[in-house]
Amino acid sequence: MSQTRNKNRPKVVVTRKLPDSIETRMAELFNVTLNLADTPLTQDELKAAVAEADVLVPTVTDTIDSDVLAAAGKKLKLIANFGAGVDHIDLAAAHEKGITVTNTPGVLTEDTADLAMALILSVPRRLFEGEKILRSGDWTGWTPTFLMGHRIQGKRLGIIGMGRIGRAVARRAKAFNMSIHYHKRTRLPEQVEDEMEATYWEDLDQMLARMDFVSVNCPLTDETYKLLDRNRLKKLQPHAVIINTARGGIVDEEALADLIEVGRIAGAGLDVFEEEPTINPKLLELDNVVLLPHMGSATIEGRVAMGEKVLINIRTFVDKHRPPDRVLPF
Repeated sequence: MSQTRNKNRPKVVVTRKLPDSIETRMAELFNVTLNLADTPLTQDELKAAVAEADVLVPTVTDTIDSDVLAAAGKKLKLIANFGAGVDHIDLAAAHEKGITVTNTPGVLTEDTADLAMALILSVPRRLFEGEKILRSGDWTGWTPTFLMGHRIQGKRLGIIGMGRIGRAVARRAKAFNMSIHYHKRTRLPEQVEDEMEATYWEDLDQMLARMDFVSVNCPLTDETYKLLDRNRLKKLQPHAVIINTARGGIVDEEALADLIEVGRIAGAGLDVFEEEPTINPKLLELDNVVLLPHMGSATIEGRVAMGEKVLINIRTFVDKHRPPDRVLPF
């Protein structure tokens, strides 16, 4: 860990390595402790961090539960999360202790949607299988029936969660002439639906049974944990493909792997997993599943923009104003 010292500045503890420009700015503005080794902190190390910090800057790899928050000192008043998702933070416990929580919404929308679209394209066109054959040296040349996949034009895409990222995925899919469908707790305004030519399904089960592709773009909450369980996944048609760039816990990975293995689901494109960085070994054995290491927002531009939002949230809070990206308990 690297530290800068200035008694007049708030103590900020950053749990993981951030872009250099962001860390440099933090060192200029705050009394900051940086994790230059980029090694995930243990729960005991997180407890030590919250005990000394005025501001904690965690990431998705940190579990900020009630046990960690119980160790927080009186100084800790802000958790400025580096990332949009806050399912790893006990919002209710933080709120009860008077700790404000912020996140970084909006800046990773386009990057995550790009990756979701890449997965939508890669699974039916069997790109992973083709790349694997080339690298193995087993390709013997072009033939008319080799690695035939499916086109996505005209196919139905069902989006679960039509927030910023879901709508960004819809715009991309519409450009590929896909038919847009969605399920959401609250229906979008009619004008927005008309612009995207989107069909709303109040009943998720009914939508699933009719889709060619399903893209998961909702946050992970108590309500959405294992939202796509074995029973729901069985409602999909055998040619359907699941895309998940949201959170691994929304999809029952064991059931998904089993159903793909027996041909009840055609394939999947996954960027997130329930027990990251551990991957279900069944998924690793399936050629018609594209697996990525949680890289939906992994662009230089996106990560720097996330860091800049963290800086703004901290500066605003320190100046005794309400930070722009405050997150309240559900």
